[in-house]
Amino acid sequence: METLLNDFSPGLFIIQTVLLLALIALMVKFAWKPIMDSLNERETGIADALAAAENAKKEMQNVTADSERLLQEARSEREAMIKEAREIKEKMLNDAKDQAKVEGDKMIKQAQDAIESEKKAAVAEIKNQVATLSLDIAEKVIKEQLANKDKQLKLVEDMLGDIKLN
Repeated sequence: METLLNDFSPGLFIIQTVLLLALIALMVKFAWKPIMDSLNERETGIADALAAAENAKKEMQNVTADSERLLQEARSEREAMIKEAREIKEKMLNDAKDQAKVEGDKMIKQAQDAIESEKKAAVAEIKNQVATLSLDIAEKVIKEQLANKDKQLKLVEDMLGDIKLN
């Protein structure tokens, strides 16, 4: 340090100080403003980027909320469609059951009518057969009774006796 003090020159010190102050003045005049403008531009760019990021975040939240709302609407619409499809299915099943019941009742009624018709036809046929058999039996009995003259007279007398009693 002593050598530094021994080599000190006040004139050189003043010139260096004046040059330093001139350099600072030139820097302030020509370089300070562009540097500050550049820093301000950068600060503004960073602030804009942060604002844009914040806007993008808000927009992303809005989009997320919208997509969730749309998803919820789609779910509720799907549930409504499923419910409607179930109701339609139940209605179709009930309609089919009702129609099957009506058709079954109609078939049963037709079968009962057919049975009644067959029953009446069978009864008529039996009556015809009974009448025919009765006539055949009566014819045979009468032939047998009328074959003998004494029996014929007795039959006529019995009939006449029955008539008188009435």
